[in-house]
Amino acid sequence: MFVEIDGSMGEGGGQILRNAVALSAVLLKPIKIKNIRVKRSNPGLRPQHLTAVKAVATLSSAEVAGLKVGSLEIVFNPKSRPRGGVIEFDAGTAGSTTLMLQSLMPTMAFASESVEVKLIGGTNNPMAPPVEYLQWVLMPILEKMGCRFRVELLKRGFYPRGGGVVKACSDPVDILKPVKIVEFKGVKKIRGLSYSCRLPGHIAERMASTSEKILRENGYDVEIRREVLQPNDSKCSMDPGCGIILLAELGDGFVIGVDKLGEKGVPAEKIAEEASRELLEELSSEAPVDKHLGDQLVIWACLAEGTSQYRVTKLTKHTTTSLELCRILTNAKIEIDGIEGKPATITIEGIGLKRR
Repeated sequence: MFVEIDGSMGEGGGQILRNAVALSAVLLKPIKIKNIRVKRSNPGLRPQHLTAVKAVATLSSAEVAGLKVGSLEIVFNPKSRPRGGVIEFDAGTAGSTTLMLQSLMPTMAFASESVEVKLIGGTNNPMAPPVEYLQWVLMPILEKMGCRFRVELLKRGFYPRGGGVVKACSDPVDILKPVKIVEFKGVKKIRGLSYSCRLPGHIAERMASTSEKILRENGYDVEIRREVLQPNDSKCSMDPGCGIILLAELGDGFVIGVDKLGEKGVPAEKIAEEASRELLEELSSEAPVDKHLGDQLVIWACLAEGTSQYRVTKLTKHTTTSLELCRILTNAKIEIDGIEGKPATITIEGIGLKRR
């Protein structure tokens, strides 16, 4: 019996596909997804979506139909509990490795044995979290929930060729613990990373110094590391690129993160200013979970045992779409206290999925 998912629901992006496939694999629940990304200017599956689905299918021995670029509908039918092993997948483009990992990680966590996956593609993309966000914002919370992930950036990859390399390893978890993150306990420190590849070193320096100036003027203790990579460094990308990630360490150890990717023709100072202003806006809401993390935690809270509760700086359409999809596939009980575009508290009574 297949569960039908309308890919045009809510925000209507690739996130519906990624979360649906992950939940299908861990719940052993066959799904049919239609109208995939129909609201996008380039509707249907893109190479990065194909790669994510193929990787999850490999771990869950799934039968998949409709898996081709541009496809608006797929059928995903897992045949076994996720298994361990070593796998490698190449998007062949600058498709986001971190978005692929978002789909893979729940499957990895509930696999029968340890998993090691190497993904090749983009590591720093617009509209996708950089690897550092996963490492420094998401992973510490998943660790509190019982997950054991290790994510390593081996080589950066930018548009158009990608070629970045990320390695992720996991040990299986028997059951996930709930998480409660509702109180904002102030900011201890803001740290960050300003990075560039195949570009003059002053670009990363200008981004870092601009952000440091703005954030210090607002009363924060700030330390931003500079990373300037040239072709003789094995971590350097094939194409030029740059960006900045800012991380506000809160009083209880949680982290609010903001990142901006450099754009051709846009001054380094403007990129840094936009990132800094966005972080200040996030902090002004006095909620401990940033708007992107609020979306990424949904699937984990729905699978966990017990009641998770967290307060987000801003309830986004991305998050409400994740909540609705996870409600359909897991039957988790979900409550939202707040409205889109404003701070909100999300309460999820998880299903307590156990690894078998």
